[in-house]
Amino acid sequence: MATFILLTKLSSESLGQPRKRENIGRKWFETVKAKCPEVKWVDHYALLGPFDFMDIYEAPNEEVAAKVSMITMSKGAVKAETWAALPYKRFLKVAKEL
Repeated sequence: MATFILLTKLSSESLGQPRKRENIGRKWFETVKAKCPEVKWVDHYALLGPFDFMDIYEAPNEEVAAKVSMITMSKGAVKAETWAALPYKRFLKVAKEL
């Protein structure tokens, strides 16, 4: 499976109410699990900077990663970016093949 990074920016209204934020996050996660059961979650971080959250997950392909991003936008994110990520050990293997 491929590794993806999802960076999410939320509206200031949803960040200002922790209980509301927790409920929104739970519903988002349940929706992603239901619509993309093949996704394997690696980690979830709250960030300081231009994005509010970073999720690291594995998915079988870019189409599934796109679904995760679209679900994120449909659940209230004002911005979502998805990046493909190559684990460092695999990067070294690729580099040695050059």
